[in-house]
Amino acid sequence: MSGIFSKGAWLKVWTYRSTFGFGLLNTLETALAGVLLAMMIGIILGLMAASEKKILKGISRVYVELIQNTPLLLQICFLYYALAFSGNSLGIIATGMISLGIYHGAYMAEVIRAGIEAIPKGQSEAAASQGFGYIGRMYYVILPQSIKIILPPMVNQVVNLVKNTSCLYIIGGADLISLTYSFVTGATTGGAYAPAYLVSGALFFIICFPLSKLASVWENNLKKRDKKVNVAGNKERKVA
Repeated sequence: MSGIFSKGAWLKVWTYRSTFGFGLLNTLETALAGVLLAMMIGIILGLMAASEKKILKGISRVYVELIQNTPLLLQICFLYYALAFSGNSLGIIATGMISLGIYHGAYMAEVIRAGIEAIPKGQSEAAASQGFGYIGRMYYVILPQSIKIILPPMVNQVVNLVKNTSCLYIIGGADLISLTYSFVTGATTGGAYAPAYLVSGALFFIICFPLSKLASVWENNLKKRDKKVNVAGNKERKVA
């Protein structure tokens, strides 16, 4: 615990602050690319899961179950080392982006599927009766209504993805956690364990807390809005 109050340790962290800045930048870049890939996968598989074709539902289900029931660390190691031994290494950062995208894409798919299925089937049936095909029903009727359901849990997945960039440490990445470890074990920078990890944790908190708060506030506002709509609807029925 004495390291927390060590002036020399804190000065060392301040002197090498660019290391933490570089790690944070790499973490944000990796997370951003991972989020974009996860959203692409999630949208495609989510629509497949909510489709009327069993083959599409089956493909989506197999992907989701396979990815969700194996550890992210295992997937990162498999992707990195399997490709490395085959002579087709993607590099650590690219591996992290793809691994995070694939992993969280499975969760995004479930979020989108649940959002679509939360819309009453009568909405889809009514659109079909007006001549809309599956894509038209989704684009014009179902998705616009499901957005408010999908977004809060999707933001939570973004938060989880940012935190999971720390898993790149296992393959020696250049993310914030990996560079923090390199800093505290370095020949000239080693020893400042408590200050270094506190700074690293604070940087993660600065990124993740506002996003978590946004998702929570968003969800509460949507619930209040729905409650008001339901109350107004009940009053109208009583008047009628």
